[in-house]
Amino acid sequence: MEHTEIEYDGSAVPINEDFYEQVVIEHLRDDLGYEFLHGPDVERTSPEYRDVFLPGVLPASLRQINPNLPAAAIDQAILKISGIDTGSLYQRNETFTDYLQSGVEVRYFDGKEERDDIVYLLDYKNPLNNRFHVVNQWTFVEYSTKRPDVIVFVNGIPLVVFELKSPSREETDASDAYKQLRNYMKHIPSMFVPNAFCVMSDLTETRVGTITAKEDRYVAWKSVDGSYAETALADWRTMLDGMLAKERLVDIVRNFICFNDSADSVVKILAGYHQYFAVRKAAERAVEAVAGDGKIGVFWHTQGSGKSLSMVFLAHLLQERLDKPTIVVITDRNDLDDQLYGQFGRCKAFLRQEPVKATSRQNLRELLVGREANGIVFTTMQKFMDGDEPLCDRRNVVVMVDEAHRGQYGLAERMDEKGNVSVGAARMVRKALPNASYIGFTGTPIATEDKNTREIFGDYIDVYDMTQAVEDDATRPVFYESRVVALHLDEGVLAKLDSVYAEYAEGADEASVERSKHELGGMDAIFGTPETIDALCKDIVDHYEANRSDVLTGKAMIVAYSRPIAMKIYYKLMEMRPAWRDKVGVVMTMGNQDPEEWFDVCGGATHKKDMERRFKSDDDSLKIAIVVDMWLTGFDVPSLATMYVFKPMRGHNLMQAIARVNRVYPGKEGGLIVDYVGIAGALKRAMKDYTARDRSNYGDMDIAATAYPKFLEKLDVCRDLLYGLDYRERISNGSKQQLASCITEGVNWLLDPARSDLTEDLLKQAQLMNQALSLCKSLVSEEDQHEAAFISVLRVQVLRIQGRSGSRGGGMTYAELNRRVTAILEQAVKSDGVIDLFDKESVEISLFDESFLAELANMREKNIALETLKRLIKEQVRRYQRTSVVKSQKFSELLQRTINSYLNGMLTNAEVIEELLNMAKEMMAERGEAEQLGLSQEELAFYDALTKPQAVKDFYDNDQLVAITRELTEAMRKNSTIDWQRKESARAGMRRAIKRLLRKYKYPPEGAEEAMATVMAQCELWADTKVGIDFDSRG
Repeated sequence: MEHTEIEYDGSAVPINEDFYEQVVIEHLRDDLGYEFLHGPDVERTSPEYRDVFLPGVLPASLRQINPNLPAAAIDQAILKISGIDTGSLYQRNETFTDYLQSGVEVRYFDGKEERDDIVYLLDYKNPLNNRFHVVNQWTFVEYSTKRPDVIVFVNGIPLVVFELKSPSREETDASDAYKQLRNYMKHIPSMFVPNAFCVMSDLTETRVGTITAKEDRYVAWKSVDGSYAETALADWRTMLDGMLAKERLVDIVRNFICFNDSADSVVKILAGYHQYFAVRKAAERAVEAVAGDGKIGVFWHTQGSGKSLSMVFLAHLLQERLDKPTIVVITDRNDLDDQLYGQFGRCKAFLRQEPVKATSRQNLRELLVGREANGIVFTTMQKFMDGDEPLCDRRNVVVMVDEAHRGQYGLAERMDEKGNVSVGAARMVRKALPNASYIGFTGTPIATEDKNTREIFGDYIDVYDMTQAVEDDATRPVFYESRVVALHLDEGVLAKLDSVYAEYAEGADEASVERSKHELGGMDAIFGTPETIDALCKDIVDHYEANRSDVLTGKAMIVAYSRPIAMKIYYKLMEMRPAWRDKVGVVMTMGNQDPEEWFDVCGGATHKKDMERRFKSDDDSLKIAIVVDMWLTGFDVPSLATMYVFKPMRGHNLMQAIARVNRVYPGKEGGLIVDYVGIAGALKRAMKDYTARDRSNYGDMDIAATAYPKFLEKLDVCRDLLYGLDYRERISNGSKQQLASCITEGVNWLLDPARSDLTEDLLKQAQLMNQALSLCKSLVSEEDQHEAAFISVLRVQVLRIQGRSGSRGGGMTYAELNRRVTAILEQAVKSDGVIDLFDKESVEISLFDESFLAELANMREKNIALETLKRLIKEQVRRYQRTSVVKSQKFSELLQRTINSYLNGMLTNAEVIEELLNMAKEMMAERGEAEQLGLSQEELAFYDALTKPQAVKDFYDNDQLVAITRELTEAMRKNSTIDWQRKESARAGMRRAIKRLLRKYKYPPEGAEEAMATVMAQCELWADTKVGIDFDSRG
């Protein structure tokens, strides 16, 4: 299906890419007040088409928003932003972003002396003082000629590039738009130096991302006003209104785009919609709190949804909203301090200052007292416990507390049974910074009974819960599997463990912490027995190899109860799997008293950094990390999908730990927690303070109660849909030949046109079945796994034959197809060898391979043959549509007529295949026609156009026609310019030149006047597809 049509103003309008482009333009122009320019109508500064900025608009806009600066300063700024040509595209974009956000520093001569000043590119004080244009079909020439669909220019600067795909084309979607954007960045990088962000959309799906973002980091903007109420209904309009309203776009560019650079990469970050609105709310609250009671509030955004970056965006925004604030960032532990400090450090350019870390309470005092304004100071909660004198009494201090739900943050004094008094850390902070304002950031909710946290911070500012994060693809759901029985642990011990944790209250004082530690102290002896470690490691190895090693990158984490137990697990795994030496590592704190052999495994100054680098690399051989406390908070490895838990945890510690597996990664259905110590009760208790919909959706994520029943249900649905196909006994009798026959018969059965609706349903249901299976494989019988694998193969084959699997066109050999199919089967059933679905491994799936066409003609499975032929001919017709007016019209009409006859019952299955084979052979024969005439394929397209009316051949001999063809093609090449491609006046001139040339040969002959229309159409088509290529080669 090439496009759909609807009635619009009384006539049929095709729902294609052009239609969608006009819809976007109309919305920006009519609803958001942008000026519209048609790219080809804009006067360019030169015929080379290298204008990055809108000619004339940029200087005029800069003069308007910098009224007190002379022309020399404006010219100097334009020169500076036009000459960013060192470094990679990402580095050049970072430089331009700095100019956008901070202005361009210039030095100019004012007639008397040299002066320094700043030229602002955007007016942030009065956003409507900027000029907003939406421009389509903007031609740009660099390494080749490209025309992005739609570009938003502000003050003549191209800030937003849209790539749109036809809403009705089955073969394209938003993923193709992403590939096209990446292609533009390679071919016309200079157009992307000023870029703020890109948009890709096919009407159904609209996502935004920066130039450094991978496809899975392009996300939907789902709200116009910050409400989460209707995010499920968000569409392309939501994105346009939510991001491109004039004031909003200017705000996003200034305050919500930053670079998160590391030593080896440049990463550009665009805030998600949830971050944008929540940070804006927090900044408003901060203004009120500084003037009032100092309580800004609690910012609860579920783990994995970008809380650290939200803190960076807020720190940046507060510098604008408050009077030169000093920001103090408090964490609970040194490793958290390092992680967050690192995040702020990577964004120091955006923050306009370098964060500093307090080394002691005295140093913290010096950092605060030694300044009256500004500064971002990092410290840990512990540094406030070393004294009680005030450190700073200024009001322009904002305290950001990370993970603001720790029990020890209390305000009250407590006395234990021995009369020792302990003071809550929060009270100590309040005494040290009496006039500061406080905001708490948390990835887990504040406990209902926790009065302290609300007393310090106030109420929630914004809640972005698990349900919303999963719906937005910001995180993935986390599932649970109990393997406790595999260890044969004493039920009494597990019950005691659970009760101790249940009693251990959130606001626990030191005495109760010590008491619980004492009660749990004997656990090391129980958990560390050789029998328990043996059983644990055997089960982990079995479970990992059978179910998790082939999930994504195979990354898994084992959480050990203690450091000695972590080492016991490591040594036992090495004993069981010596080949895993590079695959398994240990990350934990080390002490001087530790056994020497431990240092061989996890000692050394660089061990932790090396392990972190290796575990974060998808391609590294390190797959399994054994940890105790480290890496359980603030450590992100998106491909990590499995966590084996052999350590009792509770509350926010438990929820933070399991969130290590909730990060987004392509193909990831969810994270899996495999439990060996009975944390189910602790999980349920931890969920009680979550939102009602979180409790409903994620209150019980045991795969035995969720994924496994879902898998069985979807497998049953697939069986019902395949009713009538006799396969179940034949696929499980061990014969590979039988299995191969079953697959081809099954695909043929599904491709019967009478079953098209059923097949569509099966494709969806099989996908849902696979998603559930990826989580619950350990519970699924071998027989069911095998059947599911068979159904998956049918799905892959149907998609591939219909050209819907993401791979385009021919050129895929049978060998490659066989390997893909076998890979699916091997994931489920560890079988040997390759299942040969076809005999000739070397035969290419190509319309122009005679042996392939012969094989198709003789296939028993006529539906497979028909669908394959239909798809390949369609693809060839699409290629003709880019090169030859005559062939594209001829074969598309022929194909449509043939398929209609078949669907209307006028042709049998065998007859339609014969018709399509004849069409393929005709296409093949016409490929050789150019050679016979001594023409190139390009010239042949003109020859076809010249000779389309049969009457033409009566007036000229073939040599004359070949001569006309060559002269016409040469004239086109010589006179082709980008102007002709886009400007109507230039086109008209070229048409006159073509007519003059043809008149010389008395063409068209009398009675064949319509021939000229075909020739002109071929020339127009050549312009749209060839001029850019020829222009590129001339450099």
